Amino acid sequence: MSELNAEHARRAIVDHSRRMAESAVAAGPDAAVPTTPEWTVAELVEHVGQTHHWVAEIIERRISDPTQLPATDMAVLPADPAEWVTWLSESAERVAKACSDDAFDAPVFNAAGDERSGTQFWMTSVLNESVVHGVDAANAAGRPADIDADVAGALITNHLRMLTSPTWEMQRPQSAHAIRGTGQTLQWQATDGGAWFVERRPEGATWRTGTGEADVTVTGPAQSLLLTLTRRRSLVDREATGITVDGEADLAQHWLDSTAHVAD
Repeated sequence: MSELNAEHARRAIVDHSRRMAESAVAAGPDAAVPTTPEWTVAELVEHVGQTHHWVAEIIERRISDPTQLPATDMAVLPADPAEWVTWLSESAERVAKACSDDAFDAPVFNAAGDERSGTQFWMTSVLNESVVHGVDAANAAGRPADIDADVAGALITNHLRMLTSPTWEMQRPQSAHAIRGTGQTLQWQATDGGAWFVERRPEGATWRTGTGEADVTVTGPAQSLLLTLTRRRSLVDREATGITVDGEADLAQHWLDSTAHVAD
């Protein structure tokens, strides 16, 4: 459950983007976004649509040199929210089409610097944007989150890959330093399939799929684990999330406090 095949990921990008737009229209353009308090709903939709177009262009043009990356503000959000579903659906379709099977073998820049192809990195990153910000829009509209367990599991894997990637320490040195340790172990275990084991070492954090003897084990549905790891749900709000914590809860909370992404 920790990986999605490409076709599934492409469908999920389109599906979650459409749902996000529908939630955004229901909330209204000026509504606050509780889980991203610096943004309005309109700004959230604009960010995701522009990200879709930006990533699509990187892949379409087979950009391998990071100094040649395109501008991020290439797409203009329609002023009329009635057009948002079409606008965001079209941007999602564009990036999903760009992430073709042929593109996976093409030389495309991978901002994480890990073993994934550039297209695989960007496809999963766009899926993360569409899903997690879709939850943000749903929260603004008072709607429940709805993420399939396999999608949530793939995004947990992506989340851990990013935190332990070669470029994370360059981009977020404070975070990379904070999640080092002397052998402390954390385990995230999904009740609907999937488990992730983290070890904090002096040279940096590592992770693998599977289970082990851990200092703290956080257990719950994959959706709840993803939303907790991305700070959309609180670790202590266990009645709402269905999460249980066995062992050193402070260790898990410290991990969450130390792993915020740059703009999420």
